[in-house]
Amino acid sequence: MKPEEWISATEARTRLGVRAQTLYAYVSRGHVQVRVHPDDSRRSLYRALDVDALAARQGRSRKLADVASAAIAWGEPVLASAITTVRDGRLYYRGRDAARLADDHTLEQVAGLLLGGDDHARPDAPRPPPSDHADVRHRLFHALADRVATAPPMPGARAAMVAAEAALLLDIVADAASGLCGDGPIHQRLATGWGQAATGPAADLIRRMLVLVADHELNASTFAARVTAATGASLAASVLAGLSALSGPRHGGQSAVVRRFLAEAKMHGTEEAARGRLIEDRHLPGFGHPLYPLGDIRARALLDRFEVPRPLAELQAMARLLCDAEPNIDFAMIAACDALGLPEDAPFAIFATARCAGWIAHAVEQGESRTLIRPRARYVGPEPLAP
Repeated sequence: MKPEEWISATEARTRLGVRAQTLYAYVSRGHVQVRVHPDDSRRSLYRALDVDALAARQGRSRKLADVASAAIAWGEPVLASAITTVRDGRLYYRGRDAARLADDHTLEQVAGLLLGGDDHARPDAPRPPPSDHADVRHRLFHALADRVATAPPMPGARAAMVAAEAALLLDIVADAASGLCGDGPIHQRLATGWGQAATGPAADLIRRMLVLVADHELNASTFAARVTAATGASLAASVLAGLSALSGPRHGGQSAVVRRFLAEAKMHGTEEAARGRLIEDRHLPGFGHPLYPLGDIRARALLDRFEVPRPLAELQAMARLLCDAEPNIDFAMIAACDALGLPEDAPFAIFATARCAGWIAHAVEQGESRTLIRPRARYVGPEPLAP
């Protein structure tokens, strides 16, 4: 067989426009022939003729309305923003590489950068102690809801007032996430709240996670925060809207989904659990990301800093073997938190605290635009009756 008749998984997925898991499902059903890469037994090659034939069968013309509707899900950008972008497999905050910022920056410094400045203002206003509820989500929602009830509206607010409110909100969220009311760097407060030393490898790994997930352009929670800000609501209301969207299992709740997959692997064996999901055309939680076809750069910047616990390392190896899938940030954060012995809800707490910085920056940017986000719906219901 000629080498050019066989293509990589990345090329096959590109031609088909599908996820890695769907490609493997095609293989398991006999639609696409596969063989082991001659130079790397951990990778697979796919028969190009099969891939192209399948793509041709699936191809169909789409109306303009269909294209516009599809753009809502991983489509073209729908809002102009100067804050964050993903380009050529890298993540940038205001033009600066996020993975490099994670080497030596704190979340507070990145929050200032995302807002368009160099410094993060420290709030002068006193803040109440966080709820003593055991569940971190309860503490986060409780703290933000209390602030929404008294927070000033954004329209007409002076820049200094907005900066002070932004700093206060980040501290309120950090307090709720850690369960402590403190004044030091946020990564140190989180480490202390989880029984770790305020300085050292654990705190530094928490700092790195915070920086890597501080923002990710127009994801679902950020879009929710911008829609809220566009109405003129308070900055606190925008952050609460972001947190509400983050709590869903398809977004910040992915850590719980990954843990269920890990439990399946422990119960049935890693290979059986992974193959079972792929054959049923179910995705492998914690692997792959539409914006990073060659691998999530955030995960890569994190996984190199610690030893992945064995059960998760086995999942990582199996995902690569079966479908060339690389870990995403959800997997990497669970692995990091487990390696540190942090609570199961630590990944969500870190994610919510960090992403608060991004929600604030996007809400402020949206507020400054003075435009309402109001898309139209493509009606598909019964034909309206004549009056």
